[in-house]
Amino acid sequence: MIHHPVLDQAASAGIKLGLERVRSFLAFLGEPHRAYPTIHIGGTNGKGSVSSMVTAALVDAGYRVGTNISPHLEDVNERIQLDGVPVDDASFVEALEHLDRARWEWARGLQDAGIPLTYFELLTVLAMHIFAQRGVDVAVFEVGLGGRLDATNVIQPVATAVTSIGLDHTDVLGDTLALIAAEKAGILKRGASVVLGALPPEAREVLELRARALDLTLWRPGRELMREQRGGRWSLRGPDGGLNDVKLTLRGDHQGGNALVALGLLQSLRRQGFHIPDGAIRSGLERATIAGRIETLAPGVIADGCHNPQGAEAFARWLADQPRPASRILLFGMSHDRDPRPVIGPLLSLVDEVVLTRCAHPKASEPSALGALLEDVDAVLSDGGPIEEALPEVLTDADEVIVAGSLYLVGAARSLLRSGAVQRPRSS
Repeated sequence: MIHHPVLDQAASAGIKLGLERVRSFLAFLGEPHRAYPTIHIGGTNGKGSVSSMVTAALVDAGYRVGTNISPHLEDVNERIQLDGVPVDDASFVEALEHLDRARWEWARGLQDAGIPLTYFELLTVLAMHIFAQRGVDVAVFEVGLGGRLDATNVIQPVATAVTSIGLDHTDVLGDTLALIAAEKAGILKRGASVVLGALPPEAREVLELRARALDLTLWRPGRELMREQRGGRWSLRGPDGGLNDVKLTLRGDHQGGNALVALGLLQSLRRQGFHIPDGAIRSGLERATIAGRIETLAPGVIADGCHNPQGAEAFARWLADQPRPASRILLFGMSHDRDPRPVIGPLLSLVDEVVLTRCAHPKASEPSALGALLEDVDAVLSDGGPIEEALPEVLTDADEVIVAGSLYLVGAARSLLRSGAVQRPRSS
């Protein structure tokens, strides 16, 4: 399911950070988010990978797991998963329409006019409702934006993690790493253990101070958590032991850091009474996948939704280690609210040509607008038009195509190739 009028209406409300509306509506519903223990995962990058690893390990340990992620790539159902599988259309629609009726009944008692919940708020509550309805044993919630005022922050987690911190969404979260860290530190709560990824010192200090103020158990890489890579495999160690010779399905050296955070979260859950054998942790870490992150969409087509500088640098490190084909074209698109220059920069030396494109998402920037912003870059740029036209063209022209930039663009390319609407020429 891709579209529904209830979601289209909610999307028109825009973004409104804050917890009051969600708390009030959840109370009206009987607080479904309190029916199960929760894990809260935030960070600039890496939270999706950690959510996937933790979910897979908990499923392999025998738990019924709800997972709430954002954004989705192709289908809105991706945001609400049961045991790692998106909820089916019928269940999604039934629950959505139930909540739609409930939110208007609830809204009659409010003073505010207009649409009572935003798109993200409605989907967050929908996930909480479905998880309670399905009787999950535990739920994993991925922060949408920031942390302190994100709609997911109404939960009282048993464990939290902040995977990474970089300069992203600076217009909302602040223009320094310390300010962004303060927003993300808002998910730390009394009684919940905390696991940090590798953070810049000024960001780490903010989170450490918050954790100490709340008297929280805190695990950090290089202190309580250790990792080492040998021959493409990882040795990971936490306070309660470790795993050797771990082979991750997720690509990129940065995934070793994400796996270490996941290990820390799972060991902290084990200390709280969860039965999670080492075998389940290993299998979860090794089998976890996430769509649109260094993903091979078809032979010779690699996609990564590296929509910020930190993500682009991680993707570029991986790409630099791969064999260079005779011709490699970057199919690049971004949302209009993001600066494309620090994202495209790390990739330019690794490709022969850049084709600018856009998907149908309303936030997608026109190729001509991208070109104007990128006019000073040292690269061959061309306007490929919409991705439905650009993708088949570059597949004909290049030995390898890299689709990168916006997650929405990656989702569009994924849909075109998976549906068969666009195919790799046989001669390639």
